[in-house]
Amino acid sequence: MSHLVRTPVTTPVPVVLAGARGHGRWHLDNLRRLQERGTVRLAGICELTPLTADELPEGLAAPEQSADFGALLDSTGARIAVVCTPIPTHTDLALTAAGRGVHLLLEKPPAPSYAEFSRMADGVAAAGVACQIGFQSLGSHAVPAIRRLIDEGAIGEVVGVGGAGAWARPESYYRRAPWAGRRRLNGVDVVDGVLTNPLAHAVATGLALLGTGRADDVTGIETELLRANAIESDDTSCVRVATPRGPVAVAATLCAEQPGEPYVVVHGHRGRVTFWYKQDRVLLQRAGHGPEEILYGRTDLLENLVAHLTDGTDLLVPPAATGAFMKVVEAIRLADEPARLPSGAWHFDEDEQRRVVTGIDGLVASCADTLALYSELGASWALAKEVST
Repeated sequence: MSHLVRTPVTTPVPVVLAGARGHGRWHLDNLRRLQERGTVRLAGICELTPLTADELPEGLAAPEQSADFGALLDSTGARIAVVCTPIPTHTDLALTAAGRGVHLLLEKPPAPSYAEFSRMADGVAAAGVACQIGFQSLGSHAVPAIRRLIDEGAIGEVVGVGGAGAWARPESYYRRAPWAGRRRLNGVDVVDGVLTNPLAHAVATGLALLGTGRADDVTGIETELLRANAIESDDTSCVRVATPRGPVAVAATLCAEQPGEPYVVVHGHRGRVTFWYKQDRVLLQRAGHGPEEILYGRTDLLENLVAHLTDGTDLLVPPAATGAFMKVVEAIRLADEPARLPSGAWHFDEDEQRRVVTGIDGLVASCADTLALYSELGASWALAKEVST
């Protein structure tokens, strides 16, 4: 255990953001919002190249900037670090912060392998710091509400959970960073696939709705990993996770015909609950009742971490709650290289400069509806599924 002398955490909490470009811009805007409320103070930004004045949202003053994460934590007196850097760097940066007694908001996926996840989680626990994993959908108030519906028997006995994500990304998406679309880089695991990064929330949320988010809740995993783009990783894939409470089957693509909002759906013997997790929108359909649609609020995960540190509020997404998701990441990491889709299965959209898989939108939705994999639905290009336990 750590022998660091800890001082009470009071607001505004000094925060260092590691990785302020790309998705990090979202964190900058969120930090500005919370700073205006007096919850946090952006004390430092860690980037290889300092942000220019134009890149800093108005109202954040002039936080200290450095490429040396540890030194920046020391000089700013940060109590929280937000880590939004390339996937392979997460564990080392998390442990750098933990070793200084700095609490963490760690972006998803928390690590590129289960071994790195365990090293991070064990190190954070040993240091006695709090760590929140950045699955923002798990801050939605819809998640506990759906769990209550399930527990109350609103849709009868649960059959399983399906998930569907039909998104689109231009070819330039895979040129935005050296690690984009890679399974490995310079001998280090990256695992930047559609299910492990851009649509990771569909997997994590599906598992969470069944209350099967911990590593030991997973009893088996089947994967079908494919790619239309000229990348190393997968862009059109599905996975089925076996749990004691039923299967969680998620299909996703970045090559949609008509991109739409991703969702998860809980199937019961007497109804279903559909959750569009980016919108916090829920549709309850059950026998003997008309459809009910409800829009829920959401707790920001950084706010929740601050509340945890200041008044003992429970963390919404501690590392242990993402263990099952990391088992999926590990199964994908260990699977054979993603199969290349035949040229006849996709076409290039000149206007949007992206590859489009013919019929994939309907196939993704069918997977979520039936809890079946691509190959089981008769997709001619789907290979025999791989099974991991």
